[in-house]
Amino acid sequence: MSDALASLGLTPPVFLAPMAGITDLPFRDIVAGFGAGLVVSEMVASQEMVQGRAGTVERAELGLARARTSVQIAGREAHWMAEAARRVEAAGARIIDINMGCPAKKVTNGLSGSALMREPDHALSLIEAVVNAVDVPVTLKMRLGWDDAQLNAAAIAQRVEAAGVRMITVHGRTRCQFYKGRADWAAIRPVKDAVHVPVIANGDIVTPSDAHKALAASGADGVMVGRGIQGRPWRIAEIAAALYGAPAPRIPQGSDLIDLIAGHVEASCSFYGKTLGTKVVRKHLGWYLDAAVPGTPLKRAVLTAEEPQVILRLLPDAFNAAVAA
Repeated sequence: MSDALASLGLTPPVFLAPMAGITDLPFRDIVAGFGAGLVVSEMVASQEMVQGRAGTVERAELGLARARTSVQIAGREAHWMAEAARRVEAAGARIIDINMGCPAKKVTNGLSGSALMREPDHALSLIEAVVNAVDVPVTLKMRLGWDDAQLNAAAIAQRVEAAGVRMITVHGRTRCQFYKGRADWAAIRPVKDAVHVPVIANGDIVTPSDAHKALAASGADGVMVGRGIQGRPWRIAEIAAALYGAPAPRIPQGSDLIDLIAGHVEASCSFYGKTLGTKVVRKHLGWYLDAAVPGTPLKRAVLTAEEPQVILRLLPDAFNAAVAA
């Protein structure tokens, strides 16, 4: 385990990846409760946040006095990035992460996210602006490169390390791959070999076995788990227990799992308001049901319910119906 990660308080080095529409405060709280070394917010557009556009403040919401929370910011202009960083630092962020990995067209068409890997000089100017604007550690998340002809992650890593970035996470795909094929964990190793700061492997890490293989192939100092945690918020704790001897999580089952899901529904409605909270939590409900009771005949009823009270009433029936079936 890296001393640099320990000095940042990031142990065990099994982290929750930022995921748009997923890693909001209610979900991060649940994952953190199982012992994640770090939870990262949804990507926040820096200009929209500074201008106070609807929804951006919620994405960056930390939760009072919660540690091990990083806010990820994205953007194209140095002054917006720096000001957004100042604001999330003032709100209590322990770490600020810069997004150079998002492959979504609506992000790359705006010349931010992974599009910055095609413009390393400009990317460096953004990173320097953020590092110089705040006192908290600044980290970076990127991909292997834009495409197979431009695998420049290692070269970028050296430059951002010199600029003051304290940790680098690499998703083992190029931007042009999006999420197709398999993440190439071995292709992360040149990044690890090029720098002294901690490097975190990301991409297709779902199980403890995946995490072990990713670390062996990449030489990375830790792993970041994304889609593999959907429906299983304890998965990070399982991986940490298997790899680093952290306390094994008590995996909720039966009534305990129903209580966890119900708590997620209530937290979402409390955070967003009843109407929006019910809509936002639906994707999680689908993942919970698919993971725990696949094929339950009441899944559609749960996912189409418009009132949280109806969802809470249906959950026990959904589990019981699956058992009976």
